Amino acid sequence: MSKDQPSPESQLDIELDEDVVEQAAELDNEEAEVVEELEAAEAELSVEELQKQLAKAENKATENWDKVLRIQAEMDNLKRRTQKDLDSAHKYGLEKFAKELLGVIDSLELGIQAATSDVPEVVKLKEGSELTVKQFEAVFAKFNIEAIDPVGQPFAPEFHQAMTMVPSADAEPNTVVNVFQKGYVLNGRLIRPAMVVVAQASA
Repeated sequence: MSKDQPSPESQLDIELDEDVVEQAAELDNEEAEVVEELEAAEAELSVEELQKQLAKAENKATENWDKVLRIQAEMDNLKRRTQKDLDSAHKYGLEKFAKELLGVIDSLELGIQAATSDVPEVVKLKEGSELTVKQFEAVFAKFNIEAIDPVGQPFAPEFHQAMTMVPSADAEPNTVVNVFQKGYVLNGRLIRPAMVVVAQASA
């Protein structure tokens, strides 16, 4: 046997070493494949988890947006109600005060109707009362208080209070033929109905 040729034992060792290397390489490849599979599985799990978290976040955002819209709607309603109350207070704040003044102007007008004497003192008193009534009417007009004196007009139950009905050949049925007491409205709102006599068809 030549010195350059390996012995059978050495040849066997070489073959065994090659087998071990191949097996080790195969194990390394298998291990790499397992690692890749694990990494892929982890990546899939991460994506699923992220998708779940994203869905939760979107649901939460939707809920919060709905809350914001409801709060905004409530604020708008509150603003409208407040503005309406303010407008009503501005328009009708004088209602109680105006009602108290109506009794005063009624008394003045009754005094004027009763002052039929030609005595100079009575005439002067009547003229003074008429001037006072005109001043009242000017103040009422300034604050949008309007009188209801519906003689000759159709009876309107929302503004008139019928005290009695009388047959009349001169007036259309259901029209006002006399006014016992004038009514008044403040900015279109009734503060006192007119007390009236209504015509009915004559027999």
